[in-house]
Amino acid sequence: MSTHLHRAQPYALALFRIVVGLLFACHGAASLFGVLGGARGGGSIPAGTWPGWYAAVIQLIGGVLVALGLGTRIAALISSGSMAYAYFSVHQSGGLFPLQNGGEPSAVYSWVFLLLVFTGPGAFALDRLFTSRPPNRQDRNHTTEQSSPVAV
Repeated sequence: MSTHLHRAQPYALALFRIVVGLLFACHGAASLFGVLGGARGGGSIPAGTWPGWYAAVIQLIGGVLVALGLGTRIAALISSGSMAYAYFSVHQSGGLFPLQNGGEPSAVYSWVFLLLVFTGPGAFALDRLFTSRPPNRQDRNHTTEQSSPVAV
């Protein structure tokens, strides 16, 4: 059974990445464009407002990139940092625990995106289109010849 689970891991990670990315992007879209119920119960955040508008831009762009698996580790790192900042600058003063101060979403997103920094995107990521090209035979031979050790 563990062999089956191990083989399914990249696909489970991809599904996790896609769902989390889409949910995060929805938060950004709600805040920027007033869709899906808008920011804080309706409307949108005025452009350039610190820190809410910038956080919403990170949520929208970071969420889309993570969902697509494009620049996943960098997008996840920036998204994680923005949520950690939101937790400590906005929520922490309201109580010690996230349940008390309303910072549960910020805390959870921060840790979830940090996990994606270390695990990578899993399967079905657009990153793979740009990074995992096996070298052709001529490139392998050329690389092997150039990388041979030289005695000094």
